Amino acid sequence: MVKAFENLEVWFVTGAQLLYGGDAVVQVDGHSKIMVDGLNESGRLPIKVVYKGTANSSKEVADIFAQANNDKKCVGIITWMHTFSPAKMWIHGLQILHKPLLHLHTQFNEEIPWGTMDMDFMNLNQSAHGDREFGHIISRMRIRRKLVVGYWKDAKTQDHIAVWERVCAAWADAQDMLIIRFGDQMNNVAVTDGDKVAAEQVMGYHVDYCPVSELMEAQNQIKDEDVKALVDEYFRLYEHDAAIEESRTKDYEVIWNAAKAELAMRAILKDKGAKGFTTNFDDLGQTDGSHFDQIPGLASQRLMAEGYGFGAEGDWKSAALYRTLWVMNQGLGGGCSFLEDYTLNFNGEQSAILQAHMLEVCPLIAANKPRLEIHHLGIGVRKTQTARLVFTSKVGKGVTATVVDMGNRFRMIVNDVNCIEPKPLPKLPVASALWIPQPNFEVGAGCWIYAGGTHHSCFSYDITDEYWQDYAEIAGIECVLINGKTTVEDFRKELRFNEVYYMLNKALC
Repeated sequence: MVKAFENLEVWFVTGAQLLYGGDAVVQVDGHSKIMVDGLNESGRLPIKVVYKGTANSSKEVADIFAQANNDKKCVGIITWMHTFSPAKMWIHGLQILHKPLLHLHTQFNEEIPWGTMDMDFMNLNQSAHGDREFGHIISRMRIRRKLVVGYWKDAKTQDHIAVWERVCAAWADAQDMLIIRFGDQMNNVAVTDGDKVAAEQVMGYHVDYCPVSELMEAQNQIKDEDVKALVDEYFRLYEHDAAIEESRTKDYEVIWNAAKAELAMRAILKDKGAKGFTTNFDDLGQTDGSHFDQIPGLASQRLMAEGYGFGAEGDWKSAALYRTLWVMNQGLGGGCSFLEDYTLNFNGEQSAILQAHMLEVCPLIAANKPRLEIHHLGIGVRKTQTARLVFTSKVGKGVTATVVDMGNRFRMIVNDVNCIEPKPLPKLPVASALWIPQPNFEVGAGCWIYAGGTHHSCFSYDITDEYWQDYAEIAGIECVLINGKTTVEDFRKELRFNEVYYMLNKALC
């Protein structure tokens, strides 16, 4: 169990019935307890599985699901039909269930006991029968779920459950997620905008505006001793030139003001109970009053590393998605970050996209210890010396994702990428990554654009497209994948078919 998820639970409910007598149900119950113990003891599941008994009637199913809805520790339900469980008894429970659902198609015994199996054994061990009955009613009711097929002791089966558990934790986290926009969005940008009301209806998180003047008021309350302590922390944690530690220099003042901005942002986020935020480099306070002297890039980098969602230029969808990604990523070692497509490098089969931002890239993906540097930033309302962490990302495979508002629905776009070693950038002192979108630059970049993908995305070395497919399934949003098997022709067909599906679905509803 991952420490970050130690207060969460996934409930395990076994389907049965009383047709075969009470003794059979006792056996079902015993087998289920062994399975749940085995899953928990496997060491592969990040969240504890709690056995909630057998469900033998419509009332029992509804009661268990109602309890799950009201239990904050419960982030999802696993169902398994040990024996034949008539699916009509699951209807009322499924109608009220609000928690994510995983249907596990497995069997207690691994192999058929050919020499000893009799009718009693076959009647009891009817997962092949019961799970199809249960699967039918879920499909008929159009219930969203994940289906895992495989023997419960197999690592592959457990790993699929583990992925879903992480997504369930992130989904639960999103249901009370508040994203704060410091200032508004960049003017006239379409892709970072969207329907906030629809986002809250569909994905659970809430987006509020916070005027920069309120942030300035918080900054005015910051004590010098707290700023000094944070500056000292910077110098302990990051590589840097010793000269910037000289307290009477202009560089030290830049670091001091960056730390003060971080403390002000932290104070607002904590006070409002927010899990993420956005900034806008065109709105840093009034020029004739209290204001940031620089873009709070260092603060954004550090807050991302601690799990705060972040989106640049007011991109609240990316801020929420990064928070969700960070929650899923807990306990895994590769790291994750908000990133932006910046510039292209055409080099045949090695053609790649430089991922960077002005400043705001999370140090969790750094190949080496980040370096604290100060350089002039010639963009935004404050064109001035600005503190930032400079590094390049690790080399390795990963996945990046984004969510866009298509007007009649939200679309998630997921792309496998391969981070490669960049050449030095002596005149571009920012954090960066260089990746080749899969299956290659031409197809990967082309399909992303065909799908309407953003220039912002949320990247991880650990999270695979399975996580994002599970997330999209729980949320009920469209999900398109770009990977090593993708062709432009098939991908464009998929987009067209999806358009028809969602238009018809909206018309029928």
